[in-house]
Amino acid sequence: MSKKKTAAIVLAAGLGTRMKSDLPKVMHPIGGRPMINHLLATLDKIHVDETVVVVGPDMAGLQAAVAPRKTAVQHDRAGTGDAVRVGMEALGPFKGNVLILFGDSPLIREQTLNAMLEARETQPGQSAPTPAPTVVVLGFEPMEPGSYGRLVLDDEDGELMEIVEANDATPEQREIGLCNSGVMCFDGELLPQFLSRLSNDNAKGEYYLTDCVGFAREDGFRCAVVEGDEEELIGVNSRVELAQAEVIFQDAMRDKMMKGGATLIDPSTVYFSFDTKIGRDVLIEPNVQFGPGVKINDRVHIKGFCHIEGATIASGATVGPFARLRPGANLGEDVKVGNFVEIKSAEIEQGAKVSHLSYIGDARVGADANIGAGTITCNYDGFLKHKTNIGAGAFIGSNTALVAPVNVGAGAIVGAGSTLTQDVGANDIVTTRAEQKSAHGAAERFRDRKRAEKEQRQKEKSKKD
Repeated sequence: MSKKKTAAIVLAAGLGTRMKSDLPKVMHPIGGRPMINHLLATLDKIHVDETVVVVGPDMAGLQAAVAPRKTAVQHDRAGTGDAVRVGMEALGPFKGNVLILFGDSPLIREQTLNAMLEARETQPGQSAPTPAPTVVVLGFEPMEPGSYGRLVLDDEDGELMEIVEANDATPEQREIGLCNSGVMCFDGELLPQFLSRLSNDNAKGEYYLTDCVGFAREDGFRCAVVEGDEEELIGVNSRVELAQAEVIFQDAMRDKMMKGGATLIDPSTVYFSFDTKIGRDVLIEPNVQFGPGVKINDRVHIKGFCHIEGATIASGATVGPFARLRPGANLGEDVKVGNFVEIKSAEIEQGAKVSHLSYIGDARVGADANIGAGTITCNYDGFLKHKTNIGAGAFIGSNTALVAPVNVGAGAIVGAGSTLTQDVGANDIVTTRAEQKSAHGAAERFRDRKRAEKEQRQKEKSKKD
């Protein structure tokens, strides 16, 4: 970790026209979280002292998403140099490291940023300490260097000599595999001087931050390079690249979960959110998706084709297949939630069973209660939500409708096909189904009558034809 104070300027003013979206580019989610918030979370891990996010005009939603961090508006969008200038004006005089990052590069790792900060430290030498580089550039070696700027290093000491844009590179320079990611770390005291010397006298009429490397070299300062991986430096400028970033993120999460003690039978079909927490000895079958806010404790079995969001599952529970747990679902130890069950804003206490084909919303299901197939809690009257309270050990028969607000006492038995509109006492037996009536032999008379009607209609139709 660097001994110097550190500030970060995150460039996020781009319109992202290739995304074909009304949403600012950096607000598109990866793993259930806007990509810029992935980057900001990484900055939190390295303990950045101050952060400024440079946004474009009319990006109130983005400003809210990055709050309480400071924002600055880049009105002209005149290149990276201009964006950093706007960020520095908002930051004010700063002694220490200034990291320049991009909101559309969300997967950069904590270790990589720490390596850049460490490179900015003075290094001990045999005769005298080596001065800290004024500029540290994050480079990488892509499979296809293509249009990336090339990093030209000194053959003797490996210092960064210059950044050459691909269009300006000589054939020899284009053979260089080390490319510029755009991420940089500056001496905060000197950065304003470099920015003041930038010119937009180029084909695009923009101010290029990369020109600051040349200014530093001209002034006799050292410049250095730290290398990162291509995957962590992916820039998201289109829906295709967004999907590629999602794949990288999901693969990393799957690896993390399996290393943490979970079994994924078919990892590529399981999708995690950025904040998913999984305990040990959890078994996850294929085609399971976790939305934000999920915590799963030890020895849980998630069967195939489940969707789980905003839910907590205690140890030993079984869920699915084809179950949906919505926000507020809280499953106790050894609970069983079976196929085609939906649970929302409900406490399912230890040992309770909701085995199949049920909706339990705005409810409490007591310990060891058994909910029969087809049971629903009628929790919404068109205006307000109401709660259903089912006591411990209660048995709710199949195809029961519980019209909330309603209470079922501990140990009560509710007969199949009932519609409850009043409370049920503890250990009561309640049925509300209508009296069964039979008409002996009526079925055959009914079929004879219907056959005759059908034949008559066919005769009438034949006459018309």
